[in-house]
Amino acid sequence: MGAGERMARAVEAGKIQPTLVTLAIAAALLTWAAYAIAGAGLIAPLPLTKLALLGITAVYLARGLAFPLLRPVFPKNSTTFWLVSSGVCLIIGSLHAFGLASRWAAL
Repeated sequence: MGAGERMARAVEAGKIQPTLVTLAIAAALLTWAAYAIAGAGLIAPLPLTKLALLGITAVYLARGLAFPLLRPVFPKNSTTFWLVSSGVCLIIGSLHAFGLASRWAAL
């Protein structure tokens, strides 16, 4: 789905870099999820909630829309990868935008 041969070989060789990269991505997504939950009012507000949610929403939407520009930079990624990952980012970004607009006054 796009990890690339280099990353797969690093895992097979027992290197720690793929694990660290995966943990960093997971930590970022977990933080973003916490901000979404805080924005929904299900947990206490986090610092700079409005600004963080604006940024997170922008990143998801930009990633979803920018795949035609990113695709040439990563030519080994499959068309399926680009369509699925971009579609997921667009859906999540759209949900964030809708939720942010709905809760803006309460944040």
